[in-house]
Amino acid sequence: MRPGGRAAAAVVLATIGLAAIGLAGPARGQGTEPAFDTAILQGLDKVTARVITIDARVGVPVRFGALEIIARACKKRRPEDQPESAAFLDIWELRPDQPALGLFRGWMFASSPALSAMEHPVYDVWVLDCRNAVPR
Repeated sequence: MRPGGRAAAAVVLATIGLAAIGLAGPARGQGTEPAFDTAILQGLDKVTARVITIDARVGVPVRFGALEIIARACKKRRPEDQPESAAFLDIWELRPDQPALGLFRGWMFASSPALSAMEHPVYDVWVLDCRNAVPR
């Protein structure tokens, strides 16, 4: 595969995935999806077997072990549709005295975590849901 090919393939798969689950944009005759400001993530530390739930406000960095996670967007289907949540995430590994290492950038889907997964020997992160931190 040519350089950048894997990243391009991931973007294409994620775009197809968003369209397939109805999150790419409003369908004809429908309004837009409700806006959510918080991605609910789950993280696993494979060394300690610690599992935590992470409330990641959109645009606000959160830490999980050596990872820094920023949720850029969180979308969810309308209540009358089949349930699905997806979040666009940027994930970096922070190491002392070294520049941050980009691990993942893209959409993660709650119903299909393997479709677009972060690969790391110590940590797993996946999407559970989208919510509003303060009810509107």
